[in-house]
Amino acid sequence: MLKTIQKIFFLGAFGLLISATVSGSHSYRFRVYLKDKGNTGYSIDRPEEFLSKEALERRAQRKVAVTSSDIPISESYIDSLSSTGAEPVAQSKWMSTVVMNSPDSLVVDKLKALSFVDSVKWVWKGEADYPKNLEPDTSKFYPSDLPVANYYGQADSQISMLNGVKLHQAGFRGQGMHIAVIDAGFQNVNRISVFDSLRLLGTKNIVSPGQSVYESDDHGTKVLSCMAANSPGVMVGTAPDASYWLIKSEDNRSEFPVEEDYWVAAVEFADSVGVDVITSSLGYFMFDTEDSVYSQCSLDGKTALISKAASMAADKGILLFSSAGNEGASSWGKITFPGDADEIVTVGAVTDDKKKSTFSSIGFTADYRVKPDVVALGSGCSVVDASGNITYANGTSFATPILAGLSVCLWQAVPELTPKEMIDTLQRAGHISSHPDAELGYGLPDLYKAYKSQCKHVSER
Repeated sequence: MLKTIQKIFFLGAFGLLISATVSGSHSYRFRVYLKDKGNTGYSIDRPEEFLSKEALERRAQRKVAVTSSDIPISESYIDSLSSTGAEPVAQSKWMSTVVMNSPDSLVVDKLKALSFVDSVKWVWKGEADYPKNLEPDTSKFYPSDLPVANYYGQADSQISMLNGVKLHQAGFRGQGMHIAVIDAGFQNVNRISVFDSLRLLGTKNIVSPGQSVYESDDHGTKVLSCMAANSPGVMVGTAPDASYWLIKSEDNRSEFPVEEDYWVAAVEFADSVGVDVITSSLGYFMFDTEDSVYSQCSLDGKTALISKAASMAADKGILLFSSAGNEGASSWGKITFPGDADEIVTVGAVTDDKKKSTFSSIGFTADYRVKPDVVALGSGCSVVDASGNITYANGTSFATPILAGLSVCLWQAVPELTPKEMIDTLQRAGHISSHPDAELGYGLPDLYKAYKSQCKHVSER
């Protein structure tokens, strides 16, 4: 399976799929929609009681107001949900949802009976226990590639295509900017030499709290390398001096709608630690059962839980980059969720001759907005794999961080821009900005041109 990570969703009537009781070590998870968040005692007039210093600083910098959506769900509600015998595993204060886990499917009736519960949906069935961490290995991985004369090494073409070298030479390499990478796992990032200078802010495993993000999947490793690799002559990424949070939201064991809930929790965590930018190369659209809730008609930015949360992140002053998806040659064809969200940057993929990569998903949205917004190299991208070696990979998964990293550098250069203004700037810098289409959006942006344009605007103010 190619990872943008393409997910297939099913939110159908769980009564048709779940047996009355559970045997063995299986568990079920239910998304509980709340009527409200309860009486928490918090007030938006005292945001320091429920928002971190970092989150408040970003809101102040971006002139974003604290609203009732920022207030957490009442602990009394969580306690009442837990009194049914189910265990809370994820929650969203923005969406007013809680995911509850139980080995007994009949707990759903108890959940639905609570006065503050609006509705309940089945979102997961699987093994009750997560695999334990392996013993940490401290051995190092060094690339087999010998350094070349070019400073950027194997990544030169994907940076040059966006005119990012000049932006770096102007002194903007992401210093002081905080990026959250939401992905499936970051295998061996802590052991690979090209990440020795990684400015790591922290890690978070949403799927299995307390477990390492450095095991089992290297999709996030490859994604991160497009931005954070810093080995001159071998590979240098698009934002080597930025600081990073590495967040795992993908459950590698299965493909269920609960992935949405994990992703939303990851985004809210990123907000809580005050990041400037989120880049996510995870895409979702349907589940391979007879029933499906999401269809192309749902690509309106307002239907899918994950898309609504993406737009909410934008409302909080976060610039969010999402891969368009790798469904261009499939029967689905279209962008995947949350790429349909408004006021985020949805990134498609092109070849080295600026033609759409065959696999790159297309727009428009169901309500006729231009998507993808922009594109970057997605065919034959240089990435670092779990062994620490440079390899080549295809996917909007990699076009997205390549562009996100240079956009971070641009935002470092003109920090007064709002996320919406950043999106407008990227769109205007696209090579087909005067005639955007459903395949390339506004096209391949020239990041240095965008920088010079913004400098001119600033000087004229």
